[in-house]
Amino acid sequence: MIVTSFPRAVREIEHTTILLKDGTRLAARIWLPEDAEADPVPALLEYLPYRKRDGTHERDALTHPYLAGHGYAAVRVDIRGSGESEGVLSDEYSQAELDDALEVIAWLASQPWCSGAVGMFGISWGGFNALQVAALQPPALKAIVTLCSTDDRYADDVHYMGGAKLASADLGWGGFFFADMCHPPDPLLVGERWREMWLKRLEAVPLFLERWLKHQRRDAYWRHGSVCEDFSAIKCPVFAVGGWTDGYTNAIPRLLEHLDVPRKGLIGPWAHAYPHFAMPGPQIGFLQEMLRWWDHWLKGKPTGVMDEPMLRAWMTASHQPATHHETLPGRWVAEPVWPPHDGKPHRLFLADSGLDPAGAPLAPRDVRSPQTLGSEGGEWCPFGRGRDQAGDQRPDDSRSSLFETPPLGETMEILGAPVVTLDLVCDRPVANLVVRLCDVHPSGESLRVSFGVLNLTHRDSHAAPTPLVPGERYRVRLKLNDCGATFPAGHRIRLAFSTAYWPMVWPAPHDATVTILAGTLDLPSRPSRAEDAALSALPVAETAAPARDTLGFKGDTDGKYHLDIKDDDPTSAVAEMRRGETKRRGDWQVRFETRMRLTCTRDAFRLEAGLLAHEGEKEVCRREWDCAIPRDLI
Repeated sequence: MIVTSFPRAVREIEHTTILLKDGTRLAARIWLPEDAEADPVPALLEYLPYRKRDGTHERDALTHPYLAGHGYAAVRVDIRGSGESEGVLSDEYSQAELDDALEVIAWLASQPWCSGAVGMFGISWGGFNALQVAALQPPALKAIVTLCSTDDRYADDVHYMGGAKLASADLGWGGFFFADMCHPPDPLLVGERWREMWLKRLEAVPLFLERWLKHQRRDAYWRHGSVCEDFSAIKCPVFAVGGWTDGYTNAIPRLLEHLDVPRKGLIGPWAHAYPHFAMPGPQIGFLQEMLRWWDHWLKGKPTGVMDEPMLRAWMTASHQPATHHETLPGRWVAEPVWPPHDGKPHRLFLADSGLDPAGAPLAPRDVRSPQTLGSEGGEWCPFGRGRDQAGDQRPDDSRSSLFETPPLGETMEILGAPVVTLDLVCDRPVANLVVRLCDVHPSGESLRVSFGVLNLTHRDSHAAPTPLVPGERYRVRLKLNDCGATFPAGHRIRLAFSTAYWPMVWPAPHDATVTILAGTLDLPSRPSRAEDAALSALPVAETAAPARDTLGFKGDTDGKYHLDIKDDDPTSAVAEMRRGETKRRGDWQVRFETRMRLTCTRDAFRLEAGLLAHEGEKEVCRREWDCAIPRDLI
């Protein structure tokens, strides 16, 4: 529902700058009540590299004016080196980015229209740096809302999963981010300096993917910005939000368990988007929920937000078809604390007969997959746009090693992370193991409920992996993604094992055979509770009015994204991405083209890349990369 009338009239400052101590100016867009100088309000900061002018302006228009109309200064700041901000962006979550944020927060708190209290919120990048900045404890920062983010940059981000290198997600993000940092600032906002700023960016933008590939284990590079290194550093209240369809949900239960501050969690059915417009639905009135949070912590109003359960989560009902849905069936459930005091896993044993509750014999089971297995995996981080979500798992199941229950006699619901523990041997020093948990309908259709990946050289440590000794027996523990799901009576619970998951996961250097000798599956079962039905209804989604097209840009975007592998050759993997963008307004025109190509041998990755930029017909920048990066047990 679009809202156009608010308790307080809103004015917008389309573009202003914040001067930092080193002389750099960061660009900001601010919405605030018209009378804020006379009646100061708390400030809410969203701090991103995605260009407030022409990148997130449509999304910002739905959210920021709404917050301003309810008595806040909603502030959207471009990170150093992005949008209309000066300087160069050197990497994700750099120390410079975080230090700049501390200055921005102090600046906001000192403005005549600000009450001195600041909140920080954001999704994805903005959710990451909200956590990271909170850990630095700026005095004016009183609370945060973090969405679709993580506390662990190595274990739960777009680069690696279970110590295995992600393929389509890492290249897709790396290619998008590389191209996005090549955008010029808008001449209408920065004047003739746009060219100097743009050329400086083009000459300095790093090949981000090269850097990420050089850190294949959990070293100091990934520990930086991972707040799980010291949860106690966060002193302000935290509201953590995400969706089961997203790739960034596992951090929410960890934050609830390990933080020692007032905290709340909300997990819906959503993919990677704000819950007031995310798909799959149902969408909720997330802006109203944020206001209850901010009113409590930044204004001291009794909203009752902290009287409610610590975690509210969507219990997804089994559904068909097992593919894209605009809305997922289910219901809301809640837990007063996390982890639940009465949590008790439901254990099943791997057996020749399938998944057995009592334990039964298991003959050694070999797992060796064709390299193309994984066609129905969807994207690691779906945005809810259709085929980016996992599909019917039967094509992948048919080429996996399966264990499953008989048809269930009664419905089972789970909330949390399933855990698989295995005794195994392997015939190669490096191998990946992928485990999928599926809900099998009586029709045979297979719905992926959760999955996990483990590079077996990381079985004991992501920081200090060790090669497998062929033929030696190991016990490994593989924690699958957190989930909330229903297995109805008459359905089967299936575990599917594979050594490949293309194109989501980059293959190990050799075809490997993993032999399962014994194993268990622990399901985080949750009994239905009468109090679930008594939960208060969440509000209907509201937004401010959509953005008007005032940019005056005309432009084109073109590109190519290609991933390929041969069934019997893991070194045949290739991932390439090309992207071209043109922007024009009157006589002003720029175009930039980027490309990346990632291949491998058994011993190394090869990354080739290029950047070409034109102002009008004149070439202004051309750069090339050709990097060989040794594989480090991956």
